[in-house]
Amino acid sequence: MISVPLPGAAELLTAQKPLPSFIFQWFCPWGSTERDSTKPGKNGKNLLSSPAYHGIDFFCCHLNDVPVPLSVLQDPFIAFHLDKALVRKYMNPLLIGELAPDQPSFEPSKNKKLVEDFRELRATVEKMGLLQPNHAFFILCLCHILVLDVAAWLIIWYFGASLVPFLFSAVLLGTVQAQAGWLQHDFGHLSVFSKSRWNHWVHKFVIGHLKGAPASWWNHLHFQHHAKPNCFRKDPDVNMHPLFFALGKTLSVELGVQKKKFMPYNHQHKYFFIIGPPALVPLYFQWYIFYFAVQRKQWVDLAWMLSFYIRFFLTYLPFLGVKGTLGLHLLVRFIESNWFVWVTQMNHIPMHIDYDKNVDWFSTQLQATCNVHQSLFNDWFSGHLNFQIEHHLFPTMPRHNYWKVAPLVKSLCAKHGIEYQCKPLLTAFADIVHSLKDSGELWLDAYLHK
Repeated sequence: MISVPLPGAAELLTAQKPLPSFIFQWFCPWGSTERDSTKPGKNGKNLLSSPAYHGIDFFCCHLNDVPVPLSVLQDPFIAFHLDKALVRKYMNPLLIGELAPDQPSFEPSKNKKLVEDFRELRATVEKMGLLQPNHAFFILCLCHILVLDVAAWLIIWYFGASLVPFLFSAVLLGTVQAQAGWLQHDFGHLSVFSKSRWNHWVHKFVIGHLKGAPASWWNHLHFQHHAKPNCFRKDPDVNMHPLFFALGKTLSVELGVQKKKFMPYNHQHKYFFIIGPPALVPLYFQWYIFYFAVQRKQWVDLAWMLSFYIRFFLTYLPFLGVKGTLGLHLLVRFIESNWFVWVTQMNHIPMHIDYDKNVDWFSTQLQATCNVHQSLFNDWFSGHLNFQIEHHLFPTMPRHNYWKVAPLVKSLCAKHGIEYQCKPLLTAFADIVHSLKDSGELWLDAYLHK
C-alpha cells in the first residue's frame, strides 16, 4: 500500500471515467447520532462541518485505516454538495495514499453496472439543467405562506376570538407550518440558490423565524436519514424501533426471538393514532428542539427560534389572552404534527427496514422509498415529497423538476429489475397502518413461538 498523499485526487469525484482507488483516513463514526460533527475529534482535529457530511455514514471505514475506495464516496458526495471545491477542501487532507493493484477497488456488495448506469443518469440530469432552480417558484411558495399567515391574523382581528374564527385561524396557521416545513426543506437541501451559504442563511430564517425550530437540529438528523434511509441505528427516523414500534419484517422477528417487549407491538397499528401523528410535534419536537439548541450551544438558531415565539405571542396575545394564545399554539402544532407525520412516513415506513447492508447508492434509496401519484393537490400537500424516490436520488434537485426526471429513473429501475413503487395518496396513508399491523403480527408470532 502506498502511503504518499496524492493532492488534488478529490477533483476526480466529478469524473465520468473509472476512478482510481485511494485510501482516506477518517476520525469518527458518522453512524453515531450522539456526536456533534462540528466539534473536535479525539485527536484534536475538527471533523467535517458541512451539513451534508452529518449524514454520510462510513461507520465501517473510519477506524484502523481501513481502505476506502474513492469510488465508494463519489455518489453521496456529489449528491449532497453544490460546491465541489468544498469537497476538495475537506477530502485532500484526509487522503493518505493509493491502493495497491492487487487490492479490490469495488466492493462486492454493490452492483457495479447499476452504479455506472446511475452515474450516466446523473450526467444526463446535469446536462438537461434539472438541477437549476426556478427562483420564481420558490418566491411564490414563500409568498403564499406569508399570505396565509397574515390571513390567519386578520380573521381573529376582524371576526374576534369566538370559536369559529379561532378554529379557522388555527387551520390556516397549521397550513403555514406545514408549507413552511416543505420550504425550509428546500433551503436545507441547498436546492434554491447556487451558493450553499445563501441557502443556509434563508434556511435559518424559514425554519427559525417562520417555524420556531433550529436549522442545526434539522441538518444533524435529516442528512443522516438521507445517507442511510431505513437503516436501523443509522437513520434517526427509525429510532422509534424498538421503544415504541416494531418496524420492518426482519427487525420485528428479531425482536420477538429475543423476547423483547417494550410495547404491545401487535396493537401498534392502533396506538399509532395516539402517539404518532397527533403527538410527535406538540409532545416531543416542541420541547426537544430547545434542549438541542441549548445543549449544542447553537445560540444563533436559538435566537431565530425565539423570534418566532415573540412574534406569535405579540400578534395574538392582545386578542386571545395568555390561555387562548397558548391554546392556539398547541392546536396549530397538533394540526402540523398530523400533516407532517402522515406525509413523511407514507414514503418510508411501508418500505424495507433493516440493518445497513452496504449496497450501492441507487439501491439504498430505492429499497427505502416509494412515490405517491402526481396531482396539483398532492404536489402542494406534500411539498413534492410525493416524488420521494427522485428526491432521495438527487437531494439538491429543485422539487419542481422531480416530475421531469421520474421517467428516467423508472427506466433505470426497469432495466435492472428494481421495483419503482408509486401509489395513490390514501393508499399510501393506509399502507403505513397495514405495515405496522403486519410487523406487529410478525413480532407476536416470533415472541410466542420462536
